[in-house]
Amino acid sequence: MKLDDIKKLHQKKYRQALGHYLVEGEHLILELQKAAGRQPELQSAELYVTEAYKHWQSQFRTHVINDRQMAQLADTRTPQGILAVVPMPANGATAVATEGEKTIYLHEVQDPGNLGTVLRTLAWFGGFRCLLSPGSVDPYNPKVVRASMGAIFHVPLETDVPLTNLASRFNSIACLDLNGHSLTTEPFRQHDCYVFGNEARGVPPEALTQLAAKPYTIPGQSEIESLNLASAVNMCAYELMRRV
Repeated sequence: MKLDDIKKLHQKKYRQALGHYLVEGEHLILELQKAAGRQPELQSAELYVTEAYKHWQSQFRTHVINDRQMAQLADTRTPQGILAVVPMPANGATAVATEGEKTIYLHEVQDPGNLGTVLRTLAWFGGFRCLLSPGSVDPYNPKVVRASMGAIFHVPLETDVPLTNLASRFNSIACLDLNGHSLTTEPFRQHDCYVFGNEARGVPPEALTQLAAKPYTIPGQSEIESLNLASAVNMCAYELMRRV
């Protein structure tokens, strides 16, 4: 890919048009290399490095560029000097569903840091798939990729999944609600899909009614109105994976 095209990958429309996204920094490159060993579709990624990293060991085709060129390609203010151009997976084809897999559905999540943190949590526990509604932040946004710390390579991910599609896809759906049953109860573990809403607006109540979503709550002292989205997903994921 030409350097001028790589610069365009900072924008969603060009990521979609060119079918690639950027991964930057040592840690993320190491996670990419690890993932490529199990995912053939990642093996066509290409590495761009400065002189400081020209001896980096990688299975990817590698290009050495100068510091000025790296500064133009990188999204960070002080780039480390190593980045990769990675092919975007076909939507919904990031991995075949595994037995016992749970699905986390995020409705119009907006904050890149929240999404990256959620992906990091799901990768840590394993056994999760993440679905994003239309209007959500692009998971291949450089800020999301960095916040995920490489988890984006390890979590099956689907984008632009309408909320209305869930009813035909999942037999049992759960959501969070202040008036729901405690998520520490056994029924919480028995659903196929768990719906979480936009950071400010949540999920439209009428949509949850149509989905017949079962409400659960995270027990607390109720001194504040709500939890951060990523924190709520973290606690739910832990509860789902906890062995009792």
